[in-house]
Amino acid sequence: MKIDKSIIASFVLLVVIASLYRIMPGRPLGFAPQIAMALFSGSIIKDKKFSFLLPLLSMLVSDVLYEVLYRMHISGIAGFYEGQLLNYVLFIALTTIGFKINKENVLHIAAGSLVGTISYFLLSNFVVWIGGGLAINNLPYAKTWDGLMTCMTAGLPFLKGSLYATLFFSAILFGGYYLVNRFSVRRQAIA
Repeated sequence: MKIDKSIIASFVLLVVIASLYRIMPGRPLGFAPQIAMALFSGSIIKDKKFSFLLPLLSMLVSDVLYEVLYRMHISGIAGFYEGQLLNYVLFIALTTIGFKINKENVLHIAAGSLVGTISYFLLSNFVVWIGGGLAINNLPYAKTWDGLMTCMTAGLPFLKGSLYATLFFSAILFGGYYLVNRFSVRRQAIA
């Protein structure tokens, strides 16, 4: 893939739009494009070290925006928090799942979206449980099987939103990529 100004502009625009969407007030729990972006970049970007940039930059930009809004007392959500680095590591892992997605196979894309979303849900909730995250009663989850299941159950609304978002945004990203390539090939054939 030759890197030209349009690719760089598209990359920057995608990061900014996804970052702004992630901090949008009132969006459903877990409904954000970052998992789909990680899968998409892992599948599409040939230089694998650059494939990690798309989701990580999107997360970083939105975390900075969250922090600014938090410090201005506009939002109650802090952008920087304990355990944040582990969340970035999870997105690196999601990008590696994208390496296995065949960008031209709808079943691969759907399966990758499902695997990515469920993997993120299980790993992130396990990290909350093991790290002493707080349950609804503001007490840490018990370090028992029941405590883990309580933590996983508390995350189910996020799982539902994440699954819908990942399928939706994967359709947009992979579908848009397919259409752009098809249009580009047709345009080159005419020229």
